[in-house]
Amino acid sequence: MGNRLSRIYTRTGDDGSTGLGDGTRVAKDSARVTAYGTVDELNSCIGLLLAASLPADVADELTTIQHQLFDLGGELCIPGHAAIFAADIDRLEQVLDRYNADLPPLKDFILPGGGEAGARCHLARTVCRRAEREVVTLSHHDAVRSEAIRYLNRLSDLLFVLARVLARASGHGEVLWRHERRRGAG
Repeated sequence: MGNRLSRIYTRTGDDGSTGLGDGTRVAKDSARVTAYGTVDELNSCIGLLLAASLPADVADELTTIQHQLFDLGGELCIPGHAAIFAADIDRLEQVLDRYNADLPPLKDFILPGGGEAGARCHLARTVCRRAEREVVTLSHHDAVRSEAIRYLNRLSDLLFVLARVLARASGHGEVLWRHERRRGAG
């Protein structure tokens, strides 16, 4: 285990900089800090989702994902570090396929909602998409392993499927976009 923090504030960031995991200092609004900060935000959204009433298997999967997101944040915070691997992405795909197998095919767009857990899962999905975009932005000027981007891409797909599962499990059902509501309006 690394160093324990005995004091939370250090004052070293008062100038608008922060330390990366390798000790280098960068601006707090750098693409790297933005990327791993949004991964941290995503992890918090999943924590909020876990505070809702969830089936035990879904909660277990989300807890595993939280640990992987913490690993991913570390990978992004330490340039050149590897913490997410192809096996992690393969596992997400297997979980996604398992949950998606029992869902009816999509015929309409789904709006965020479907009960508290479903809505929280949709929020996590949208933050995941933002994290993915920010990691892609980082990759335009710094080295980023493709596994990081692929993991977030697959995770957002899984969160979409889990939102569908949770909406159905809650009894609220999925909220379908009613495209025909605009016909004749004018």
